[in-house]
Amino acid sequence: GQIIPVAQPVVTARTGAVAHIDAARGWGQVAAHLATETVLAIAQEQGLGAVVIDRCNHIGRLGEYAERIAQADMIGIAVCNAESIVAPFGGRGAIFGTNPLAIAAPRGADEAPLLVDFATAGIAEGKVRVAAAKGEQIGPGLVLDRAGQPSQDPQALYDGGVLLPFGGHKGYGLSLMIELLGGALSGMAPSALPAYHGGNGTLFLALNITAFTPLAQFRGQAEQLCAAITASPPAAGYAEVLLPGEPEQRAHALRTREGISVADQTWHALEALATELAVVLPAST
Repeated sequence: GQIIPVAQPVVTARTGAVAHIDAARGWGQVAAHLATETVLAIAQEQGLGAVVIDRCNHIGRLGEYAERIAQADMIGIAVCNAESIVAPFGGRGAIFGTNPLAIAAPRGADEAPLLVDFATAGIAEGKVRVAAAKGEQIGPGLVLDRAGQPSQDPQALYDGGVLLPFGGHKGYGLSLMIELLGGALSGMAPSALPAYHGGNGTLFLALNITAFTPLAQFRGQAEQLCAAITASPPAAGYAEVLLPGEPEQRAHALRTREGISVADQTWHALEALATELAVVLPAST
């Protein structure tokens, strides 16, 4: 209910290699696309750029923006905070958002950029929601129920539970810093504080590779590293060694060919909403 559909984001301040964007509580994706193009322009001029987004609603998949920066022959780094749903290491109260981090870098000229994009929680909240819709359990060590006890029931999260950070104290520390980099630096505030009013406090960074080293050299070394990784012998139980992002690329190709599977519970909820709003849904198979 806090999205203002007609609001347009604007660049409100520029100091050297830093810019500030006010998303004006409009669509977060629109503001994030403006931030991406702004940080690219700054990095082209200055060698590196930093852009924050304030009053910003949900921007969607963070990796999309880092990847766009990498497609422009730069290194893209993106972080954002989100509504509190993750406990600190050793705690059971919701203090942090899932607070994702995305980093993308170009590799060989004919290859898609390398992209790392993950939540600092042990699992993205959306994946918990999908598991709940499918009636499936989640893995151990990801959720505490409302009593602070470990649970593999995804519904435990929505009944007053919390997510746990990935990697124990390491994910906890990273999530904390993203609250400051994304939340405090943008003006949105860390999500556990009263000044936070929902959405994604966001920071985008762009490093113009040619300001640091020859682009061809960087691309060549990135490609050599990728080749060394994929040529390394797989461990027991693995058929091959994949690069970050490869599973998602394969899933994208599969779903482009065969369509996207939607859980029955989710589809029924969409049908009910479509009926309420008098929207005709496409036929499902």
